[in-house]
Amino acid sequence: MSTLALSAATAAPFPVSTVPQAAADRASVTVWIAILAAMIGAFMAILNIQITNASLLNIEGGIGTGVDNGSWISTSYLIGEIIVIPLTDYLSRVFSFRKIMLAHATLFAAFSVACAFAHDLPSMIAMRGLQGYFGGVLIPMAFTLVFTKLPKRQQPIGLAMFALAVTFAPAIGPTIGGYLTENYGWQTIFFVNVVPTAVMVTTLFFTLERQPMQLSLLREGDWFGIATMAVGLSALQAVLEEGNKDDWFGSPFIVRLAVIAAVSLTLFIANELLVEKPLLRLRLLTQRDFGMGTLAAVFVGFALFGSIYLLPAYLGQVQRYNAEQIGSVLAWTGLPQLILIPLVPKLMQRLDPRYIAAIGMLLFAYSSFMNTTMSLDYSGDQLWIPNIVRAIGQALMLAPLSAVSLGSVAAQDAAAASGISNMMRNLGGAVGTAVLATIVTKREQFHSNIIGQSVNLGREEVRTRIAELTNYFLSHGVTDPTSAHQQAIIALGNTVKRQALVMGFSDTFAILGIVLILAAVAILLTRKAKVAAAAAGAH
Repeated sequence: MSTLALSAATAAPFPVSTVPQAAADRASVTVWIAILAAMIGAFMAILNIQITNASLLNIEGGIGTGVDNGSWISTSYLIGEIIVIPLTDYLSRVFSFRKIMLAHATLFAAFSVACAFAHDLPSMIAMRGLQGYFGGVLIPMAFTLVFTKLPKRQQPIGLAMFALAVTFAPAIGPTIGGYLTENYGWQTIFFVNVVPTAVMVTTLFFTLERQPMQLSLLREGDWFGIATMAVGLSALQAVLEEGNKDDWFGSPFIVRLAVIAAVSLTLFIANELLVEKPLLRLRLLTQRDFGMGTLAAVFVGFALFGSIYLLPAYLGQVQRYNAEQIGSVLAWTGLPQLILIPLVPKLMQRLDPRYIAAIGMLLFAYSSFMNTTMSLDYSGDQLWIPNIVRAIGQALMLAPLSAVSLGSVAAQDAAAASGISNMMRNLGGAVGTAVLATIVTKREQFHSNIIGQSVNLGREEVRTRIAELTNYFLSHGVTDPTSAHQQAIIALGNTVKRQALVMGFSDTFAILGIVLILAAVAILLTRKAKVAAAAAGAH
């Protein structure tokens, strides 16, 4: 795999003259400041996917909606984000990279603050959707900067910075959200974006070059592709987020959304392959390294966002942790990455990035398999080692994965490839969350039925346990023996359900491990990378 050379201003979505020449050994300080500021934006955009998850119950109570509808607070943000990510390349060419980044970052912070003042569910959904839309561009734009502003020798450093944003933000999101909610109220989680965004916008205002807009490109826009993509991805995201709660295709609403998604996305793909100037250059996926790398990115997104769903769900539903306690456990999946990810560029200079990424994926998989033998006593302390192993794996996999998948893409295609790669990773995350939530539900039902067949009054140990529980309730304030007996049966049923839930989560972690093994296989099917050699030779 050859690393991306810097392109001329006409080939990139914005001028790159701040780098003296394409073969430059090192980027200027101005470029590094711009990239660091852009990474703050990517970090904040990804952080806001997860920051509400540990606080949903509090937000639902604050805006007066039920638990069944509260998931739309997260869903609406993801819909806005997943629509705009593939549009980023086109928008940056029409309105200029600088204007889009500054405008979207400013509006991202504005709509974030607006969420704190939402008074009901519809207004919260609207504000979160707009927040996701304006924040979504910050992810692929930060990614694009690495490949268009940095010389190949320094690209691994930029990729490591991006990997830190992508993996650390979702890990620390519930921690920040839980702490702020428990101590200062749920509204405060929407103010955390203001200061970092102000710093980012101010910095980029002075470090990104001004370019003229190309409004003539609006006439050449792939508007049919934009419309079918927006409708299809929105419907698909809603199906994935709401399907498990609404019994999937047992719900007419989900069936209608699924049909809309299938028809719209089919038309979108056909259109992108046929038109002369498509919104997304899907033919890039026919390049072996980019295609297999994107497939690996889908699996990685499945695992990243899926695991961030699973752990809080397990700790909340089984161990009854509050938002702050859940955040403190998840912090151990993020904090080690602060130390490890900066070391990854050195590794990429000495080892094949494919092997580094594969080792990271396999370590992540191993950490998932470590959680397949959980019991009712398996809580924060027992999760510490698996979380550390997972953190090491995550630290190793994302920067090499990006280098392998995008390193063979031509410089003029970097922005388009970035949009595809980031969209597919987020889509993988949406699929992963939905699939894993469904597996937990179905496996809990399966294990509950199996255990329930053994827990019957025909067995002596069951009758003994019910008698013990009855005596317990009688000695703790229940005066009626019949009522105490009934409560004993309910308590035993709850124990069975809780044990079945633990087993359901254990099975789901096994699925997570298998998906990560598939990701490792996909990345190993790419051609041997030359990043390490190129980087070493540049010294």
